[in-house]
Amino acid sequence: MLMFDVIIAGCGPTGAMLAAELRLHDVRVLVLEKDTEPVSFVRIVGLHIRSIELMAMRGLLERVLEHGRQRPAGGFFAAIAKPAPEGLDSAHAYLLGIRQPVIVHLLEEHAIELGAQVRRGCAVADFEQDDEGVTVELADGEQLRSRYLVGCDGGRSTVRKLLGVGFPGEPSRTETLMGEMEVGVPQEEIAAKVAEIRETNKVFSLGPFGEGVYRVVVPVAGVSEDRAEPTLEDFKQQLRAIAGTDFGVHSPRWLSRFGDATRLAERYRVGRVLLAGDAAHIHPPAGGQGLNLGVQDAFNLGWKLAAQIRGWAPEPLLDTYQTERRPVAEDVLDNTRAQMALSSTEPGPQAVRRLLTELMDFDEVNRYLIEKITAIGIRYDFGAGPDLLGRRLRDIDVKQGHLYDLLHRGCGLLLDRTERLTVGGWSDRVDYLADPTAVLDVPCVLLRPDGHVAWIGDDQQDLDDHLARWFGKPAN
Repeated sequence: MLMFDVIIAGCGPTGAMLAAELRLHDVRVLVLEKDTEPVSFVRIVGLHIRSIELMAMRGLLERVLEHGRQRPAGGFFAAIAKPAPEGLDSAHAYLLGIRQPVIVHLLEEHAIELGAQVRRGCAVADFEQDDEGVTVELADGEQLRSRYLVGCDGGRSTVRKLLGVGFPGEPSRTETLMGEMEVGVPQEEIAAKVAEIRETNKVFSLGPFGEGVYRVVVPVAGVSEDRAEPTLEDFKQQLRAIAGTDFGVHSPRWLSRFGDATRLAERYRVGRVLLAGDAAHIHPPAGGQGLNLGVQDAFNLGWKLAAQIRGWAPEPLLDTYQTERRPVAEDVLDNTRAQMALSSTEPGPQAVRRLLTELMDFDEVNRYLIEKITAIGIRYDFGAGPDLLGRRLRDIDVKQGHLYDLLHRGCGLLLDRTERLTVGGWSDRVDYLADPTAVLDVPCVLLRPDGHVAWIGDDQQDLDDHLARWFGKPAN
């Protein structure tokens, strides 16, 4: 049997990002994707600020920007139209709209360039783990062997189900049809009707997408039993029910439906098998957080799993993946529940929506909600310390240019404004930059490979203690 360090089930954004992160540390990675071809429908997704920062940290941002469209970072929470607050704590304070197949392709391409293997048309059918690794059986009966298995295989994850991990939460109670198609009436007529409907129905939208194509989003009462892909006739019927007209829609590019199910895996790890992305959490698309949450899971997990495989991980390091990321997912599930409630046409939720709309005129409220949606407000619990401890550090100016340019290798970084400290025996895992001119109001920071601040101070012994906490025993 072939032996890999990690087998990843699923080559969506989460799986591809994780594969690339592992390859930065020379981990042998195989990605299994059940679909023979990449998705063809051209759904636009939004990369939020934190995800854009991750692309910059790995040298991918210029490549991604070529294919995306920048928009202001505001109006995300429950689609309440408020501008982005000024002075957001990021050098990349915008939303990047990008076609989903494109971002998946770019991340997969990045992983392959780094040496990951991707096999399409291969579905995980079963697996069995022991003290040494995981034996994975494919749908065609082939068996593969790896040290770890990570399920990045979506909300209906086969890996999660086989693992027996509970997925509690709420089932879908409503559905939304979404698609791209052409229309048969003038834009002015559409715009007037959409504006009228959206006074009370915030989910409904029908707007130009370019090249004569319109993006259509229309809510449905109830949930379909078979979850089959919708037809154009389904769209026409629902448009007539809500708008009194089907706008002459025709020639669809793609059609889909999604529910408002909200679920969170009870555990992210059982032995040598882990879950990430939609396999670990699902929620409505309010605020556009799903893809971002999964990519950020991968960014958190990658260096920790690599450390475990390379043999230098401190004992509890891999378990911090769950302790850090599961509360983040809980928070996303809660804020999407709130946003979905605010989209209700009932008088009570509409009254709350009007009140929140007024409250968001206060800069602190608007800023808090934007930082929550874009994930730049996350602070992991690293113990007592300054507010910056546990947070990600923005892309500050340093003498060599930009901080994130120094993180392309996926290593930790000591940024030393005192020019007195050293990373010593950890130099194979932690890079060092002495720069008294760095735009920081603290003497020194130790960054993990995911850009979060693991230590602040100026004492060598205290630094050594924290290097050992996050990066294991020194090499010499």
